[in-house]
Amino acid sequence: MTEFKTDNNTLPHQVSSAGVGRVKVLLPLPLSGAYDYRAPQDQPLRPGQFVTVPLGRREAIGVVWDNVLEEKGGAVSDDRLKDVIGVASTLTLPDETRRLVDWVARYTTAPLGAVLRMAMSVPAALTPPKPRIAFALNSAAAPDASAALKNVRLTPARSRVIDLLRDGPPRTQKDISFETGVTAGVVRKLVELGVVLPTPIPVEFSPPKPNPDLAGPLLSAAQHEAADVLIKSVGAFSVTLVDGVTGAGKTEVYFEAVAEALRQGKQALVLLPEIALGAQWLRRFEVRFGVRPVEWHSDLTGVTRRAAWRAIARGEARVVVGARSALFLPFPALGLIVVDEEHDAAYKQEEGVAYHARDMAVVRARIGDCPVVLASATPSLETVVNAGAGRYGQVNLPARHGGATLPSVHLIDLRADPPERQCWLSPPLRTAMTRTLAAGEQALLFLNRRGYAPLTLCRSCGHRLECPNCTAWLVEHRFRGRLLCHHCGLSSNRPKACPECAAEDSMVACGPGVERVAEETAALFPDARLMVVTSDNIRKPSDAAEFVRKVTEREVDIIVGTQIVAKGHHFPDLTLVGVVDADLGLAGGDLRAAERTYQLLHQVAGRAGRAARPGAVYLQTYQPNHPVMNAMANSDRDGFLRVEAQARKAGAWPPFGRLAAVIVSGRDEGAVDGVSRELARRAPVREGVRTLGPAPAPLAMLRGRHRRRLLLKTGRDVSVPALLRDWIAKVDAPSHVRIQVDVDPYSFL
Repeated sequence: MTEFKTDNNTLPHQVSSAGVGRVKVLLPLPLSGAYDYRAPQDQPLRPGQFVTVPLGRREAIGVVWDNVLEEKGGAVSDDRLKDVIGVASTLTLPDETRRLVDWVARYTTAPLGAVLRMAMSVPAALTPPKPRIAFALNSAAAPDASAALKNVRLTPARSRVIDLLRDGPPRTQKDISFETGVTAGVVRKLVELGVVLPTPIPVEFSPPKPNPDLAGPLLSAAQHEAADVLIKSVGAFSVTLVDGVTGAGKTEVYFEAVAEALRQGKQALVLLPEIALGAQWLRRFEVRFGVRPVEWHSDLTGVTRRAAWRAIARGEARVVVGARSALFLPFPALGLIVVDEEHDAAYKQEEGVAYHARDMAVVRARIGDCPVVLASATPSLETVVNAGAGRYGQVNLPARHGGATLPSVHLIDLRADPPERQCWLSPPLRTAMTRTLAAGEQALLFLNRRGYAPLTLCRSCGHRLECPNCTAWLVEHRFRGRLLCHHCGLSSNRPKACPECAAEDSMVACGPGVERVAEETAALFPDARLMVVTSDNIRKPSDAAEFVRKVTEREVDIIVGTQIVAKGHHFPDLTLVGVVDADLGLAGGDLRAAERTYQLLHQVAGRAGRAARPGAVYLQTYQPNHPVMNAMANSDRDGFLRVEAQARKAGAWPPFGRLAAVIVSGRDEGAVDGVSRELARRAPVREGVRTLGPAPAPLAMLRGRHRRRLLLKTGRDVSVPALLRDWIAKVDAPSHVRIQVDVDPYSFL
């Protein structure tokens, strides 16, 4: 749980002036600070301006920065300064975005330039798009200047073009050809004769403006009460948790806060954890506000990303919905941030700059003095603790919208009711599915494991097919006929003979993946229309939209899917959810294993019975007495969270203590071990601080790099970033060994 301190006294905002005409420019490179350049005498530069500067033998675009501490060696002498080449764009990086970059760099200990790179993720957006060429009639060829046409042979085709351009604005070649039927050659000849003039037309994407005053859906009394709290929060910093059961209508509630931000002339940002959540959400937004919001995610084309970035920077994109990276977009007037499904692990970025978008959204909101709304049916323990301590506000939606009831939850003890040999669906679950399909309703089978089988081994010698680049088994994807590593992406054919003992046809699949469950389900229910839904086949919003359409229009009877189907979807006729392996997330020593498993099971259970027909959930488990299973069976989320909080507090684990992971990696195992031992030797020694490790990471090799982990455990009163910076600075690691820091880690792989 992040400590949010953004005292303006620690964030000065003046251009450094160590020398005459001197300016500091931060470049989007993994550099710890800004470079000094000589500013042009006739063009004052302001913080936030994008400028072109020389960098070695090339030119680079950076940002005039205003919060850079001088290095110990002092400023570069004036005679060594290089000149700023020029201003690269009329757009600027807003003050709030620069302060966020500063804050994230300090907190995560990442290089300042690496964080800036996230805010300058579309360099092409700094220059406006090339204008389109349209054609207008030369004023000398106007009707009262017929003498200008005296020497021009007016063919019927030329006359049609001239008549068209006399009456209206400039037109593109495509428009002229469509309206007159002439070829491009006719227009080119009129240009040569001086009758028609080419005219550049600026092309900028101006997104349609959402209408905050359109009538939304009828809200319940509880929704109205919650919406009023959020509406009143717009205009100043606050954090409010919208805590509602699945299907309670949390989206419609925070839409009212979005509408209020729009009425106040502000921009709004809504973060969603995954693209797959977007299809139905976008439709809801369009119904409420009349237009679609501006989208921001990795599936956008380069042209669309460029246009969106510019529209956001100009303040014309009023509402943006996006993945975690949208937090670093250049909003000049951000008035509201919503983090939907705030508990979701997808908000944590593991690679590069390691940050949690939920926590950084709170920082961004404090910097911009605007509210942030956290919405979830299964809020994270960090958020629950903050709300309980009064640091966050909270509104509750305890019932489903429209009179729908929560589904009943049934535990299937696999020790008492095991599936048949080499099968994965127990008799009680099969019976429930038969009953559901007979009633004309839809069913969902959930298993959070992609592919056909998680393990392929030789029945002769026991050899297991392992990724050569990672400490991970290769996963068989039978639908694609390939073996895949889910960590590095390695793909290979399934061998006909064992690589170890050469036994023919001895490789067998072990354990179930969704493809294997789908195979069994198709055999049991041959007349049912079945759809497998994973990140392998739902890659972009259009895929998700097609999935939603098929289920909503009853083209699918049974869904077999992974966590991509567990949240955000509303299917009125889906009444049965069966979880094939409810224990899957409980294995291992992950600090948040129980919390994550409960959240996932609760979310997937929430897909059942969201409309008039009641729903039922069946959890197959070997641990029916586990606290997670008891909480699910008894609908006792709060009781589970109390038990989880007590266990964490007793061990001083987050959110009652703090953690930071240090990961050492490299291709030379000896060098990695050497740096790890040196880090351990120089680990901070003080009261309230403990260092664990080094030890091989659970994924001891990833993408061909050996990995060792150290874990720093401290109390809440310790400044972890400062401690980490001092610690790592004492160790001189070779260039081929990487030291990565993850403050507040969520994954321990």
